[in-house]
Amino acid sequence: MTGFFKNLFLYSVGHTYSNLSRLFLRLFTGIMFLQLCIRQMLNFDQIVPTFEGFMGLSPEASMTVLVVVELLCAVCIMLGLLTRMAVLFPLVLMLIAENLLMSSQSIAADQLFNFEPGYPVMFIGIFVFMLLSGPGKISLDYIIAAHFTDTPADEKVIDEA
Repeated sequence: MTGFFKNLFLYSVGHTYSNLSRLFLRLFTGIMFLQLCIRQMLNFDQIVPTFEGFMGLSPEASMTVLVVVELLCAVCIMLGLLTRMAVLFPLVLMLIAENLLMSSQSIAADQLFNFEPGYPVMFIGIFVFMLLSGPGKISLDYIIAAHFTDTPADEKVIDEA
């Protein structure tokens, strides 16, 4: 019986499954962000009157741009395609969402994002992690890097110590 627990704990210490973990986190976050995007599309008519346009665009055009970019970013995150770039827009968006939810404009932000205060902070943490750690080996980024370079991506580890 002690051999079982010894093998269980010693084996799990040496095997982290970090690439599989990053895949799960990318898929989970992408699906959650996709769900947000779908909710915004379904409630488009209710959101647009409370939404202010940005960059000189009308509220309808601004909301359409926002939804399309959210959709593209969610799909890129799930596929692991240009992951670090695809995380930047949602990261900024969640920073803005948290700021709006904590400010006097919380009613408009609640209609746009359908969040409670603090909920965007979860996304912010996940997006910062993805920005720092990258997509992992189970991603299109890794496949493209391995295909278009002379050396395998495993050998391109940079020692930053």
